[in-house]
Amino acid sequence: MDAVLPSVVPQPVAARLTRAAIFLVVALEPGDDAERAVRKLCADLSGLLRAVGFRDLEGGLSCVLGIGSDAWDRLFGAPRPKGLHPFREIRGRHHAVATPGDLLFHIRATRMDLCFELASQVMSRLSGFVATQDEVHGFSYFDDRDLIGFVDGTENPVDAAAVAATIIGAEDPDFAGGSYVIVQKYLHDLVAWNRVPVADQERIIGREKLSDIELDDAVKPSYAHNVLTSIEENGEPLEILRDNMPFGDIGKGEFGTYFIGYARSPDRIERMLENMFIGLPPGNYDRLLDFSRAVTGSLFFVPSASFLDAVAPDAAPAPAPAPPLAAEEPSQPSAPRGDGSLGIGSLRKGASHE
Repeated sequence: MDAVLPSVVPQPVAARLTRAAIFLVVALEPGDDAERAVRKLCADLSGLLRAVGFRDLEGGLSCVLGIGSDAWDRLFGAPRPKGLHPFREIRGRHHAVATPGDLLFHIRATRMDLCFELASQVMSRLSGFVATQDEVHGFSYFDDRDLIGFVDGTENPVDAAAVAATIIGAEDPDFAGGSYVIVQKYLHDLVAWNRVPVADQERIIGREKLSDIELDDAVKPSYAHNVLTSIEENGEPLEILRDNMPFGDIGKGEFGTYFIGYARSPDRIERMLENMFIGLPPGNYDRLLDFSRAVTGSLFFVPSASFLDAVAPDAAPAPAPAPPLAAEEPSQPSAPRGDGSLGIGSLRKGASHE
């Protein structure tokens, strides 16, 4: 990870995959009290996580908190992370919808009871100040397979490669140690999918179903899922970290995949989604979408753990900077702040968030 100060601690974005997870998306209620409650939770989250996780030190409990574009303005103001914006819906052969969401809690552990307890504690702190938009309880399915029967996440980067793919560095030094995350909930038509011959399913995915071996380029079609989601820049692959999980409600006939992708720039994930929904070239879309429908879509910035620990609950957001003066009236350099702060209104005095 380049240009990140040693003192900056990222959130556990690049943690290894677990057997259980809760994905919780909420919206802030109006008013200063809601903003104060969320900022207080930001500052207290690491301690809350330690308290719940202490019940089982081998449980691997972690929580990643993401903040949406509108919520960032309400909570922290200026400066803003360079890549933060609302999720952009995509209309092609299929539709990637954009849905509301101010905060994302991605809670992971080897045991669902740990996830459930932490989610309960978080929502107790935020009771009356947020409204739940979506809650999904994910589980690991056999050997990391999706409910459509294929292994999911085979090409995920690990260790240093995962950090390089997900953690912001010199490109946005004010927010070094942060990340971006996009979430989508997909519902599968398993009845229709299971009617498709396995050989055809393998061409849609780009891998053999049983062995998980990638199909040879000579037989893999250009519309294969793993072709359209592989992107490059200047001949180098641009990786993201997926932590997708199956979920379902048998009584309701719902079977799905919760897509969650982390990257140091949201552009990487957005390009993949454009390839899937619009096609590369346009019209050559991901045929998996004929059987899997996106019903949610949100984008969040993931500040570093150092940033969250430094949040001051009662501090007002810093206002946006004034527009630049005309060219004939160049602005003078600003004098250093006398209080030693970084100019982010909701950070505790003297604490670094980079």
